[in-house]
Amino acid sequence: MKYKTFLLFGAPGSGKGTQGKTLGTIPRFFHCACGDVFRSIDTRTAVGKAFLEYSSKGQLVPDDVTVELWKEAIDAAVDAHKFKPDIDTLVLDGIPRNVGQAEIMEEMIDVQKVFHLSCPDRATLFYRLKKRALKDNRLDDANEEVIQRRLELYDKDSKPVLSHYPSECVTCIDATQPPAKVLFDILASVNDNGAVPRTYEPAAAAAV
Repeated sequence: MKYKTFLLFGAPGSGKGTQGKTLGTIPRFFHCACGDVFRSIDTRTAVGKAFLEYSSKGQLVPDDVTVELWKEAIDAAVDAHKFKPDIDTLVLDGIPRNVGQAEIMEEMIDVQKVFHLSCPDRATLFYRLKKRALKDNRLDDANEEVIQRRLELYDKDSKPVLSHYPSECVTCIDATQPPAKVLFDILASVNDNGAVPRTYEPAAAAAV
């Protein structure tokens, strides 16, 4: 069966993880962050060994391996009855990361909504990423050159995913708002049959 899915999408620092974790605490939502999946890989499995082979050499992990890792994590959550696909909505952030992954995942997920957490102000993204890096003691990630490369990679590889899905599925959310207001707009859209929250004009996010 295809899993009923909401995607949280946006540049690094846009707040995908924050919103995903919060939505995951609400009954009938199950949150899966791709970053968490990678951090908990079982390198004894075939796909885990494949991931390690690429990542240990600093090479990009192929899309099919990435999606297979994600699928293993979801299957484990279903087996453990943490995710009940007959009644729960899957909330994803960090995957699909590019159009290739989106195409592979089409047979696995039924994407009902894509919430584009839009942040046109790059200075805000820099500030948030630096603050997060210091909080998590990941000082390399606080480097402005590293942040710039991450944002450029998002523009090149990830942003085109937005055009992969029908425009009526994509809801723009102003990610510069306080987290509680961002959550309110997401839930308002969920309960408003797909309408974009009136507090934000999608045209303003077109350049992001």
